[in-house]
Amino acid sequence: MKSQAITGNFQEANVDALAVGIFKDERTNNGALKDLDKLTGGQIASVLKAEEFNGEAGDTAYFVFEPKGKIKASRLLLVGAGERNDFKTADVSILAGTATRSLRKRNIKSFALMPRFEGNDDEIASTAMAGVLTSQFELDKYKTKDRNDKRIDNFVLCVEGAKEKDLKNGLERGEIIGEAMNFTRDLANEPPNVLTPTEMANRAQKMAKEVGLKCEIFDEAKMEKMGMGSLLSVSRGSDQPAKLIVLRYEPKKSTGKKGELLSFVGKGITFDTGGISIKPSEGMDAMKYDMSGGASVLGTMRAIGLLQPTVPVLGVVAAVENMPDGNASRPSDVVTAMNGKTIEILNTDAEGRLILADAVAYAEKQGATRIVDMATLTGAVIIALGDLNTGIMGNDQDLVDDIIECGKEVGENFWQLPLGKEYSKGIKSDIADIKNIGPARKAGTIMGAVFIQEFVKDAKWAHLDIAGTAWADDAKPHRSKGPTAVAIRTLLKLVEKSQ
Repeated sequence: MKSQAITGNFQEANVDALAVGIFKDERTNNGALKDLDKLTGGQIASVLKAEEFNGEAGDTAYFVFEPKGKIKASRLLLVGAGERNDFKTADVSILAGTATRSLRKRNIKSFALMPRFEGNDDEIASTAMAGVLTSQFELDKYKTKDRNDKRIDNFVLCVEGAKEKDLKNGLERGEIIGEAMNFTRDLANEPPNVLTPTEMANRAQKMAKEVGLKCEIFDEAKMEKMGMGSLLSVSRGSDQPAKLIVLRYEPKKSTGKKGELLSFVGKGITFDTGGISIKPSEGMDAMKYDMSGGASVLGTMRAIGLLQPTVPVLGVVAAVENMPDGNASRPSDVVTAMNGKTIEILNTDAEGRLILADAVAYAEKQGATRIVDMATLTGAVIIALGDLNTGIMGNDQDLVDDIIECGKEVGENFWQLPLGKEYSKGIKSDIADIKNIGPARKAGTIMGAVFIQEFVKDAKWAHLDIAGTAWADDAKPHRSKGPTAVAIRTLLKLVEKSQ
């Protein structure tokens, strides 16, 4: 996709359509809106006066006009931006995505966007470009007809008074982030007969080669030697062998603190039947997205390889399928994890924490001093927070605060839940060191987190439960329904601030 930055006359962009952000209850009294109103022969003023469009976020109004002079476009789209005082840089992504989806429906191939928002020009451009790209992702990959193949081929961003260099840098960065998010969403959307643990590992290897990451894939024999009995207990019931995907980014010149290593660890359950503790059939099809945490790690590492920050980053994904055959783990089995702790498995559907136990222990053994794991771990977090906030917990408040703040900057919401010794008592086992579930119907999300915490020794650690935010049940004006690639923008911001 082509992109261009301009700082001059927005109306003279060589595109099919112009798109402009409009804040709630604005009028055409002066400035850019007054000029655009003249361009459309007063149509904008008429629509605003009649309150057919009032700038609510997500609203659009479409106009056709006769171009004059140097003006190439013959279409204009007003895009609602909501309340001016509430609008932030991160909202430019929603604005750009809304414009893209609206114009794409009309088979427009190129458009110029003027957000009419003052801020960091690099960030505005990055956010806008990511929004344009992610808005064009669709779920219809496997359709043989009725696919939405319409695409925006050329995007022009106009920020008057900005430095063109800043805008270009931002557009390049936004393209990397947007493509990384779509890479992640494509993985999460794959059917489980296609995206097996082996296929997930193969795609990780291919991606790593393309962006300059080091990649290791550990098979079950290697994991057995490393003592990963917790992870391997989940794969026992499947014909598909488990894989541990390890990605390393090492900068040419590091500016981080000596000895510091940031690691992202993801749950990659490519399909989850629940194992012997089998799930109800209704809704089980959604369990193809139980690898979304792992997909977000792969997408984040893809972007890191291209952005080339000055701090090292380790990515670890445990890719496993959870099935119920004669070899599957049984409720009441006891297994031993990589760090030597014994686990009583009381519910084989609480499998994500079992694979993350060995994955976070491995990350720390590799020298990770800060670990962020992410997983579609519990239904309880959906009941608690819905699909608006990702649950976050951790053993280091500074790390948790950093993630929450990074999320605010990029438009992703996190809500902290408590941990503590009293909660940890809930997973004490009578016959082993710990059990993989806590008391029935009590603090389910927290129980998952305190279990994973048992496998972190000295590292600063945060756990993101993305079960409610990794998949959108409904489409919005700026994006399709389906996988969201949640947390990628937040993690990249965390890496940026770690430099």
